[in-house]
Amino acid sequence: MRYWQVERRHNESQLELGRALDLVTAIGQDDVNAIAGAILKTVSTTAPIAQCTIFAYEFGNRPRTVAVADRRGGRFLQDIADSYARHYYALDGNQRVIAPEGKPKNGAAMVLHQQASDEIDHPGYRAACYQKPNVSDRLALLMQPAQDIWLSVNFYRDSGQGKFQPGEVAAIETLSPLFSQAVRHHYSLNGQQALGIAPMMLARLRQQCPELSKRELDALRGVLEGKTAAEIADTMGVQPSSVTTYQKRAYKRLAISSQRQLFALCLAPSIRPST
Repeated sequence: MRYWQVERRHNESQLELGRALDLVTAIGQDDVNAIAGAILKTVSTTAPIAQCTIFAYEFGNRPRTVAVADRRGGRFLQDIADSYARHYYALDGNQRVIAPEGKPKNGAAMVLHQQASDEIDHPGYRAACYQKPNVSDRLALLMQPAQDIWLSVNFYRDSGQGKFQPGEVAAIETLSPLFSQAVRHHYSLNGQQALGIAPMMLARLRQQCPELSKRELDALRGVLEGKTAAEIADTMGVQPSSVTTYQKRAYKRLAISSQRQLFALCLAPSIRPST
């Protein structure tokens, strides 16, 4: 497992001119997966890639799937992405980059992170996100379009193709600035519109109470989105009773006791409602 900052290269413009058309066409399309499909098509001219996903990590919340593309078709990869977002994202090595202490000083920086199946210690994460979709290696391009928002473009290698070779990684790195520009523009047109108000409210809660766990934040997000305990449980992949437990713990940390106080706290972050 390794990660490194991507540097722009002098010869990248020649590659961009020849391969940018599909990407430009896909930016902002109503077909949510068009951008991932265009990236998969472009990158496959440099290395055998089976799948591509794009995630948005917004305000420290669990990731949101922006787009997926799978050469096999169907919604199989979408289901894998949903499982990752619900259960396993916190175990991903890319959290070392996304975490506050891992952020590059330059907000415009791009970071590549390589993580192979045999480098994952957690058996559930490895089984669900690597073994089940038959992935041997993943190369992730990470970028930060705004404060507290990260995007990742993930390239997955089929097990039959082995791990990424140094020459293939170098070729993908050369194309990374092109992919970064395309995804940033796509997110500004489509992604931020889908963000909604709840993640921004959660950002205020996290600022006031950094002790809130990821699970507690997930439960609070469901409450802010008006979901029932059963709906939140389905999203989180837990039992409704666990949602209630997370919610109670979060309320205790925030020194509140009701949904009404929760909304008041989000809308007036500098003033805590009385208990």
